[in-house]
Amino acid sequence: MIDWDDAFDNSGYVPEAADLLAQWTTAAREFRAMLQAAGRAELAVAYAPQPRNRMDIFQPAGPAKGLFVFIHGGYWQRLDNSYWSHLAQGMLAQGWAVAIPSYTLTPHARIRAITLEIAAAISAAAQRIHGPIRLAGHSAGGHLVTRMACQNSPLTPAIQQRIAKVVSISGIHDLRPLLLTEMNQTLQLTAAEAEAESPALQRALDATAITFWVGAAERPELLRQTRLMAEQWQQQTNNAPAGLTAVKQTNTSGAASVITAQDRSDTGTTAEVSAQKPAGQATLIKDYYEPGQNHFSVISALAQEGSPLLREILD
Repeated sequence: MIDWDDAFDNSGYVPEAADLLAQWTTAAREFRAMLQAAGRAELAVAYAPQPRNRMDIFQPAGPAKGLFVFIHGGYWQRLDNSYWSHLAQGMLAQGWAVAIPSYTLTPHARIRAITLEIAAAISAAAQRIHGPIRLAGHSAGGHLVTRMACQNSPLTPAIQQRIAKVVSISGIHDLRPLLLTEMNQTLQLTAAEAEAESPALQRALDATAITFWVGAAERPELLRQTRLMAEQWQQQTNNAPAGLTAVKQTNTSGAASVITAQDRSDTGTTAEVSAQKPAGQATLIKDYYEPGQNHFSVISALAQEGSPLLREILD
């Protein structure tokens, strides 16, 4: 029998996890102070009426190429945007404006309500910053940005059309196992809500580029969730029978081969599948298993200009 509490216990399997929050808090606070002193930070911008409906917006040194929104994790019940400000460095260096919102946590809001808050945050930021939109989220944030890329996305069609890329980092895409965890006492998921809010049970927006990125050293359940999500949407895109999706895989040496979805390994490979749309656009679904990275180290690359993760967001 699967111990689902253990399956989702990311912190328990990373020895340095207890020290990371303090390190992130310090780095984020110093980064905000630096950007604020330079006149490039708007802090605690309201995007909706609830107390936690606030976001920080950071501007690049020159004109913004577009908008990047990062959604934090914490299993929908912990943390806020103040831990992650320093992760904006990479996209700012590439000329993108960055918005990092907080959101109401469970049990004060259901996950469905949080999904709607994230749509409100993206929409409010998009009113301030013109151009294409790129989204990334970590863990629960990965779930939330993927919900924006579902066909039943709460984003308006006008905002959907501006989305150039969505990257779910270590995302939770099938919520149904959470019904069997102790944390559901806080999440208060019902079977119906878990099904409705699981991107793995939805369909992808047309003409959208979506990457599911995870550390290869993460918990097996996070690897499974990433593989499940990619295969589900790849199969939908190709209208292929389950388990027989043909994908193009590029390994770390750059060699490409055609494989089936079930052949994919967890050692630094990228699988992708696309289908042409009538207007000439494509829906592109990728997954990538970054060697050596755990649930927490995997997001540090957002602050590193030229990192593989940053290049994927910008691709």
